[in-house]
Amino acid sequence: MVKAQLSIQLKPDSFQPLQALAEWHQILGAKLGSLPAAESNFIGRVRPSGLNDAPLEALELEHYPGMCEAQLHQLAATAAASNNAIAVLVWHRVGKVLASDVIVLVAVVANHRRQAQRCCQELLEALKHEAPFWKKEWLADGSNSWVQGNTPF
Repeated sequence: MVKAQLSIQLKPDSFQPLQALAEWHQILGAKLGSLPAAESNFIGRVRPSGLNDAPLEALELEHYPGMCEAQLHQLAATAAASNNAIAVLVWHRVGKVLASDVIVLVAVVANHRRQAQRCCQELLEALKHEAPFWKKEWLADGSNSWVQGNTPF
């Protein structure tokens, strides 16, 4: 089994997910000679409402630099290995992210559709439940509060 190529980045500023995918495709194509047959992508945006359905202005994500990237790398490597993925890209925002702005991009390439889709889904669930982010909701009324119980550490 070949070890998957991983591209993991925490992004303090907004990014264009389709542009990021196009650049990743160029890099992968150059490294691999051609792109694998299957790809699964997910673009996640900040919801416009908070946990209690109150209008949300932004979601703030704090992290411990170094540890967070290492954990994301491990989550991606595990998902890739269990699904025979060839390459995985994870770009995740940190800092204050406005409602409806892109917060995460996950892309997986593999030789078969099922492998790519399963890896993408598995990795998304791992990011949601195991990634070490601390989240604060900033509501439209100016109030804010930390989201309880969303960080495994």
